[in-house]
Amino acid sequence: MTIDRRSMILAGAATAIAGAVRAQTPPPVAARAVSHGLVEPVETIDLWPDGAPGVPAVPLVETVNERSTDPQLSDRAVFGISRPRMAVFRPDRPNGAAVLVTPGGGYRWVVIDKEGYEIARWLSARGFTVFVLFYRLPGEGWAAGADVALADAQRAMRLIRHRASDFGVDPLRVAAMGFSAGGHVCADLAARFAAPVYAPIDRFDALSARPMLAAPVYPVVSMVDGIAHAGSRLHLLGPGPSAALVAAHSPDRNVPADAPPHFLLHAEDDEVVPVENSLLLRAALRARGVPVETHLFQHGGHGFGLRKAIGKPVEAWPELFRDWAATMGLG
Repeated sequence: MTIDRRSMILAGAATAIAGAVRAQTPPPVAARAVSHGLVEPVETIDLWPDGAPGVPAVPLVETVNERSTDPQLSDRAVFGISRPRMAVFRPDRPNGAAVLVTPGGGYRWVVIDKEGYEIARWLSARGFTVFVLFYRLPGEGWAAGADVALADAQRAMRLIRHRASDFGVDPLRVAAMGFSAGGHVCADLAARFAAPVYAPIDRFDALSARPMLAAPVYPVVSMVDGIAHAGSRLHLLGPGPSAALVAAHSPDRNVPADAPPHFLLHAEDDEVVPVENSLLLRAALRARGVPVETHLFQHGGHGFGLRKAIGKPVEAWPELFRDWAATMGLG
């Protein structure tokens, strides 16, 4: 077999990529083996090469709980995340756009399947390169406190842009999508992408963390008592937060004039996170002149993602997002 120079270069590149993948922290793994037949991600990117800053006094043990009793349908959630990282979903035919996905979990844990891998597979099948972020949880003792998930989201956006050429991605075409408490991470990133919530550690931190588009889905937004999701507020801010702390972590109170366009989605019968969260964010965006696409569905409840939307009108939401994103230049 003849090996030309091009083949040697490609082989060397493949070896380098494989080595880089091995050097990263693997995706969260449950004690019970996954048997649903879907491909699990193997490529990850650690956010902090020398370890995440401001480590808790008590060491964390990363733990994955499998909440499903159906062997064909995983519903995993992870907590104790000490090495925040992204799981990468590469499309067969990249369209040059990327999406950073922040799953929900009430800031108690980070959901893996329902609001992470499932939407990542859907998006990657349509050409998007997807990065599912396993962010640190603010109630687990990190020095950054309520800003710890935002710090991870900012760092993730900057790393995606830094490595854009590795994934065939246009660094200007990187969107953010988040669900529930992960929707708060998404909305907070879209509002405070330039906030100095961590000390720069390398030249990549000079890159912008502003997403091209933001899609908070049934998001936690307001931290105001009576509107906020009580669990998310408690884990994010602790008991009895001050008015200043509430305002600082309510994205609707912090929308800048240069916020990215938003896609908002909520069910009006959401019994966990009131629809007022999305309505407050929409009003704030409109007041600042920021483009916003809003879809409210009569039925859907909370946490529908993809699997719980089947058979309902809200099932149309991923295509609604994709169509809107295409008009904005993402797709």
